[in-house]
Amino acid sequence: MSKGQQLDVLNRRQCLDLLQHVRVGRLVFTEDALPAVHPVNFGLWRDDIVVRVAGGAKLTAATENSVVAFQADELDPDLRTGWSVTVVGHASPITEIDELVEVSGTFVQPWVDGRRDHFIRIRAEKMTGRRFKEPGAPQYRSAVT
Repeated sequence: MSKGQQLDVLNRRQCLDLLQHVRVGRLVFTEDALPAVHPVNFGLWRDDIVVRVAGGAKLTAATENSVVAFQADELDPDLRTGWSVTVVGHASPITEIDELVEVSGTFVQPWVDGRRDHFIRIRAEKMTGRRFKEPGAPQYRSAVT
């Protein structure tokens, strides 16, 4: 019989702390009236998710102020441990010059060739997280006190 894992429900601060340690997640949005899921590299900015895009369906969703979902995780299938965080909120393009200057040079460098001139902010209106851990492992503690 396999030993079971414990499941911790994470608070918002714990979720944000975990998201700072990964750079790739999945953006879920509507494309042609159907759900679409795209892997994206991202950064955190003012406790919101920011992705950099060339245009297309992701930018359209942001321009229309659509509700989108974002999910990132770090899982070890052999140990059956790890975490997952989901963010739901409205997507919008970052268009203010001061904000563009702030985000453009600090993070979210594209992984693929081609111009990626648009930044999309996903307002973290709802954030949920789960951590799977072995029984007896220490409790998660935020680095922020």
